[in-house]
Parts: sequence; structure tokens; C-alpha cells
Amino acid sequence: MTGAQNQQVTAQAPAAARPLRLACIDSDAPPLFLPDDPVKGRRGYEPAVGELLAAELGRPLEWVYLPWAEMLSAVRGGTADAVLCGQGITEARREQVDFTRPYAVFHESVLVRRGDPVKSAGDLAGRRVAAIAGSTNMALAETFDGAETVPFGGDSDDVFGDMLAALRSGEVDAVVDDDVVFVPLGEHPDFELAFTVETGNRWGIGVAKDRPEDLAAIDTALGRIVADGRLAAAWAEWMPSLPYPFAAEGER
Repeated sequence: MTGAQNQQVTAQAPAAARPLRLACIDSDAPPLFLPDDPVKGRRGYEPAVGELLAAELGRPLEWVYLPWAEMLSAVRGGTADAVLCGQGITEARREQVDFTRPYAVFHESVLVRRGDPVKSAGDLAGRRVAAIAGSTNMALAETFDGAETVPFGGDSDDVFGDMLAALRSGEVDAVVDDDVVFVPLGEHPDFELAFTVETGNRWGIGVAKDRPEDLAAIDTALGRIVADGRLAAAWAEWMPSLPYPFAAEGER
């Protein structure tokens, strides 16, 4: 097995059950996920969601680690059953895979170096603004008049870390990403949050279009863990500072 496809069983089920193989990157992006630990396993909000789904389906859970840019194609090719890894539900991604109902809703924020006076999109005119290529974050960055967007490729094993390093060094002046990934950086000596745009991006689990039975099973399981409060409990454990988005609406 290659390093990119290094897999770890994190939930138990009867031996005859087919594993639920979920694709994601293996990097440090708390509270969404932390790097896979040989003792503690994979931890964070998205791993917790994966474990809940696998338990609900009665299947063992395997994580398939891939660079960001390869995850959707891996699902389409059958290397993984689904992508559970920061996938905002966009029309461009809907052309490649089908999505479950959302398991998260996030806004988007702009991070700058500490002390930088940027407080709004207008302040970014003439500045270099980084975001992951082809992401909802890049789509937002492209609306900032006068800003020079700098795409970071999803072929990296740690694209978020790459963008932070570029911001720290001065290679870029700002980074756009979902508000959740900036939560741990609130008191960081090098960075500060400039502003947040309330985009309400819905994140879903992507499944190949030719496997509607897998989509239905995962979506139904997700609906059950939303309805009985297990998803809310996972959210409260890992992201207590962010409002839980499904409190009023329940299932979609």
C-alpha cells in the first residue's frame, strides 16, 4: 500500500462488513482533523463524523490519505467510497460527484500577519491573497477588487500549512479559508483574523455518481446522527466556539 493510500481502521464492525473508505488529507488542521497518530488514531470533527457514520452503517472505517487534488478522482475511480474532507457543495464539484446533505456549514475568513491593518476586502487592493486553487475560498478571493489572487495547488500533502508558511514569510499578504480552520490561531503571535464573510458554505460527503446506493446509505446514516443529536455532540466537543448550524432545522 502506498503512503498516499495509508489506511487506518478506526471503528469496529462485523468482520463480513465492507469497510467504509473515506478519503481525506493527512495534515494538521484542527479542529477539523489532526495528523494521524499511531496511538490515538485520527482525531477531530471530521474523523468523529466518519466514526459515527461507520458505526451507524455497521461497517469498519478506513481513511484513504490523498493530496487534496486527488480525492474526488479517487472516489470516481473506486479507490475510496466517499470524500469526507472539507468539501463545500459547489456546482463545479457536483459535476464530478454527488453529495449528501450537509454535515457542517461554515463562513469564510481572511487571515493576515499580526499588526496588519487590513479590516475589509477593500483593504486588500494591491495585496497578494492566497487560497486553494478551485476552492470556494478562491472564488471568494476573486471577488476582492484589486487583490492579486495566489492559488495554492491541492497536490500538496499540507496545503494549509503551505499557505501559512507563505503568509509568515511575506510571500503572500493574506490567506482565505473557512472560519473553522482559523479557530486555533486566535492568539497566534504571527497571525490575526482580519475579517469574516458570512458565506454559509455547506459541506457534504462526496460519492461517485455511479454508486447511488452508497450515497443513499451514507446520507440516511447522516440524517440519523443529525436527528438524534450525535452530530451536535461531536460539534460541541471539537468546535464549541462556533454555533451549531442545524439546531433549528434538524435534517435538511
